[in-house]
Amino acid sequence: MSDQKQPEDPLTEEFEKSEIFAPEEPVEETLHEENNEEAPEEEDATTLETIQLRQELKAEKDKYFRLLAEMENTRKRMQKEKEDMSRFSQEKVIVEFLAPLDNYENALMFAEQGSEEVKNWAKGFEMILTQFKDILAAHNVSQITTKDNKFDPHLHEVIEMEETDAYEEGTILKEFAKGYKCGDRIIRPARIKIAKKQQAETNATEEQKEKEQNNE
Repeated sequence: MSDQKQPEDPLTEEFEKSEIFAPEEPVEETLHEENNEEAPEEEDATTLETIQLRQELKAEKDKYFRLLAEMENTRKRMQKEKEDMSRFSQEKVIVEFLAPLDNYENALMFAEQGSEEVKNWAKGFEMILTQFKDILAAHNVSQITTKDNKFDPHLHEVIEMEETDAYEEGTILKEFAKGYKCGDRIIRPARIKIAKKQQAETNATEEQKEKEQNNE
């Protein structure tokens, strides 16, 4: 009797077959599969955001450097304008100073024709004149040389012309007023008299040219 197999309980058999005792799927594999599905989208979003941030950073850097360049150009322009205004003001004062300086120098030239006492006085004034010229030289102001030179419209102003065949045309014969320049900038041209070809010689030359053209 004891060895006889007991009949199985139908409820127990049905319970064992139910899903409660079904083998569970590995959790790690399921999570891994879900992560694999979502990871590409997250990586694409991160890459796009990084690219956008880099572009914005580059744009801001370009804007910053452009602003720096504009500020530097503005500073240089203002500095140049300041220097130009200072130079022009200085040149204006010097030009106004030149006329009395010319008169002072001409007066000393006439003193050479006076008495010995006048000449002695003139020597003291010549020293003062030298000091004036030293001040001009200290401000980079120098005279324009006219002796043994020819007319240059950038340096000279023609006051008088003399017809002569003793000198080449354009040769400076006399200086009425000295010219001055500040550095390379002309602040007053020299006023001069120049040589001009005689009219008879000019007409003869023109007639000769006409004859040569007619012969051709």
